[in-house]
Amino acid sequence: MRNTPRYAALAAAGLLALSSLTACANDAAGSTADTGSGGGKGETVKIMVGGLDKVIYLPAMLTQRLGYFQAEGLNVQLLSEPAGVQAETALVAGQVQGTVGFYDHTLDLQVKGKSVESVVQFSHAPGEVEVVSDKAAGSLTSPKDFKGRKLGVTNLGSSTDFLTKYLAVKNGVDVSEFTPVSVGAGPTFIAALQKGAIDGGMTTDPTVATLLDKKAGKVLLDMRTPEGSQAALGGPYPSSSLYMKTDWVNEHKDTVQKLVNAFVKTLKWMSTHSADEIAAKMPADYSQGDKALYAQAIKSTLPMFTDDGVMPQGGPETVEKVLKSFNPNIKNAKVDLSKTYTTEFVKAVK
Repeated sequence: MRNTPRYAALAAAGLLALSSLTACANDAAGSTADTGSGGGKGETVKIMVGGLDKVIYLPAMLTQRLGYFQAEGLNVQLLSEPAGVQAETALVAGQVQGTVGFYDHTLDLQVKGKSVESVVQFSHAPGEVEVVSDKAAGSLTSPKDFKGRKLGVTNLGSSTDFLTKYLAVKNGVDVSEFTPVSVGAGPTFIAALQKGAIDGGMTTDPTVATLLDKKAGKVLLDMRTPEGSQAALGGPYPSSSLYMKTDWVNEHKDTVQKLVNAFVKTLKWMSTHSADEIAAKMPADYSQGDKALYAQAIKSTLPMFTDDGVMPQGGPETVEKVLKSFNPNIKNAKVDLSKTYTTEFVKAVK
């Protein structure tokens, strides 16, 4: 028979730990709402980001720091999940009103019966880099060598998982012939590479910059530029974006317009400022003690961003081609690309 008082104490301790974690998350959300936004007054909108400190999602925090949300009369609370697929889940569950994540999730969700659309497109390239460990670099020289390998992704079902599978299939390797491993980003990704838990993997800055600085691996494929996207994927690949449930968008058009106004203003600001100037606006802890390396990470990734928030021409078709190559649910389904994004709001920005 269980010792009831002991288990009650353990349960209480568990609840305390859970409430502490929740409080930390709420504190983080509150601090992001307040930092650079003058107190976070106005209409509240919660946005889940697939990794707030990832450079590919930099416009989210930068918009907060520049005070552009507040200028639109919004109190935006930025929350963070380590992988885009988790951020997507939070949106579908109704925990947040928007997600800053990869556009490709809108296609994946549509075939699952969920109507979600990108309302402002931050990028026209993935911003992703396929890296390999020094130990594997001699024999892992292209995606043709993925067979039999353990390859790191942020999470299974994430955009890094999608792109890794596409690169494999495009180069004659079936998705069953390699093993995707969920290793997150940052220190967990780098540790997995150094310890041999993975032979290579797909990640973004600042993880890439840190990895190269530590000489923990080498770049195999660089998709941080439109040219890199064209070479690896055959066209522009719209990735980071703000996507929201279509029903919510239709019912809150004024709010969505304010969000898009703020984000487009940030994208324009980014296009006229240096990586050092952008880095200086971000939270101090994002640089992890090395401001020069963080600025370099931003500089390497800047080419992926649009300056107007408009969906790049041909981009949705590239994404559909990529997903259909390995995803049987999408391969056998009719995707209505016109319902996966809208340009209504970016075109109305003044």
